[in-house]
Amino acid sequence: MDSKEVITLVKNLEKNKTNDDTVIEILSVLERDLKPTEKLLRETKVGVVVNQFKKSGNAQIAALVKKMIGQWRDAISQEKKQKVLAKSSTKGSNAPSTVGSSSTGGSGAPEAKRHDKFVSSKPRNAKNDGVITAIYNHKLRDMVIRAFYDALAKDSEHPPQSVLTTAVAVEKQLNKLNNCETNEKAYKDKYRVVYSNVISRNNPDLKHKITAGDVSPEHLVSCDPRELAPEHLKKKLEEISKQNLFNAQGATLERSVTDRFTCGKCKEKKVSYYQLQTRSADEPLTTFCTCEVCGNRWKFS
Repeated sequence: MDSKEVITLVKNLEKNKTNDDTVIEILSVLERDLKPTEKLLRETKVGVVVNQFKKSGNAQIAALVKKMIGQWRDAISQEKKQKVLAKSSTKGSNAPSTVGSSSTGGSGAPEAKRHDKFVSSKPRNAKNDGVITAIYNHKLRDMVIRAFYDALAKDSEHPPQSVLTTAVAVEKQLNKLNNCETNEKAYKDKYRVVYSNVISRNNPDLKHKITAGDVSPEHLVSCDPRELAPEHLKKKLEEISKQNLFNAQGATLERSVTDRFTCGKCKEKKVSYYQLQTRSADEPLTTFCTCEVCGNRWKFS
């Protein structure tokens, strides 16, 4: 089906938009015979017109439109991927090959270790690498893909297609966890958490592990952010956690309530206290007091 035929159907669709039977007939023809390409959709505006029927009161029309838009979106996405692959292959043939090939079973980034080393004379990002990140024709999802690509490509020696594959896989896991169509806020919140981990200056090795396939997109999105911390930070966090637990247990074990002390603020005698050795062993214990009535705190030795 050429563009003229599509334009004719589009005009008939707009002309008969109140006639459900005619709309269904035209949509069925478009679904069966139209082979979507980015150029054809742009020239005919068929996607814009068809999408207007997405919220039709006729359930059959709404379901048919939803199915068609999904199929067209996938077809255009595949077309763009093929263009990017062809472009990056051309660039890769001019880059020096210094890294051997090895594969990994990591989810979403299995190609990362199989590609040759990529060298760029410009700071790496989607624009300078000539990469098209408009995969889904969805403003938010494509923005997230671009953000992840720019973050992962920076200081990386992996070819553009490899980095793009990883960025797309990370976004796909994000959308799988929180569908941006039905839960946009949760999708954005999770994206901010994951992205901040990827670009963190305290953990510069993380993005290299992601592009190398050592950290899978699925694990990156679903794990506790603390699991992604570098080893030295994990040890520090563990030490802090143990110390806090010890302090809490110590205070709980030693604390008791007495009427021996009087609160200097409210003059009540309901006071809880505990004692700790805060100085040398031959010095007396320090007593920490808390008024159970007004919350006033003080200490003495």
